[in-house]
Amino acid sequence: MPLFVMCKPHDSQRLPPQVRMIRIDESHAGQRIDNFLLRECKGVPKSHIYKAIRGGEVRVNKGRISSDYRLENGDMVRVPPLRLPERDAPRHVPAAVFPVVFEDEHLMVIDKPAGVAVHGGSGVSFGVIEQLRAARPQERFLELAHRLDRETSGLLIIAKRRAALVELHDMFREIRARKFYLALVQGDWVNDRQHIRFPLLRWLTANGERRVRVDNEGKSAHTIITLQRRFGRFSLLQAELKTGRTHQIRVHLAHSGFPIVGDEKYGDDALREQFARQGFKRMFLHSGRLEFDHPVTGQPLVLEAPLPPECRAVLDRLEKQP
Repeated sequence: MPLFVMCKPHDSQRLPPQVRMIRIDESHAGQRIDNFLLRECKGVPKSHIYKAIRGGEVRVNKGRISSDYRLENGDMVRVPPLRLPERDAPRHVPAAVFPVVFEDEHLMVIDKPAGVAVHGGSGVSFGVIEQLRAARPQERFLELAHRLDRETSGLLIIAKRRAALVELHDMFREIRARKFYLALVQGDWVNDRQHIRFPLLRWLTANGERRVRVDNEGKSAHTIITLQRRFGRFSLLQAELKTGRTHQIRVHLAHSGFPIVGDEKYGDDALREQFARQGFKRMFLHSGRLEFDHPVTGQPLVLEAPLPPECRAVLDRLEKQP
């Protein structure tokens, strides 16, 4: 049976469940409430935190909020008792070193491999951010500035200072940063350049799996596709995100009739199995280029990560086919 415990980090005493009230100071102003609770309530499954927010158990200034609410200096946050699977259950997070593309005292940008989640939760014990914290215990602040799907490789920004994180979040929200991806899709793409604007709606399957579909009730989404190369039945595309919706590139391309090779949620299962038998066991989606102004210095940054060897090998094989 799971135990109900007070949601408090480093609490080693057995206390009855109780509500906590936390006043937000400048160090946490601008942070999303869900990210704040994930750090504040270490060990509590992410699903429990989101359920508490949706159910109105988490409140700010006595009012209900959504998971994307951004905290303000002076806010009073009500944190309910939240559930831990086990009391004091040890969780070993192995330290990991990822290729660093850029780093200074404010932020770092790494080249994330495919198959690694960016954070723990939803059945994943740990991800990139937890492994980086384990590898760099001297760093007092390491937070994700944005996210990549587990099977997507490429450039990922981690903030090392609160001021940098807040500015990066504003930058992505106001579309002041440019993000470019490479995707291999099934089908012969026609136009050299095409704008895709389909509204996207998030939903849950019967077993609780998160999915996204094109729906007029969804949020606006805009992707610019530029043809890179044709390989007969396949096409290599560059996708530029003008909005940052969940699974945006994957759903926009699949809905257009060009699913990404290896996409287990929205792609062709038979094709994915065919590529897997040839040794390619991931989704062909890579965050290859970022263009943005440094969040603190204002210096223009253009960062690139080359296609991983397994993706390059697929293109080489397709190029040799008649």
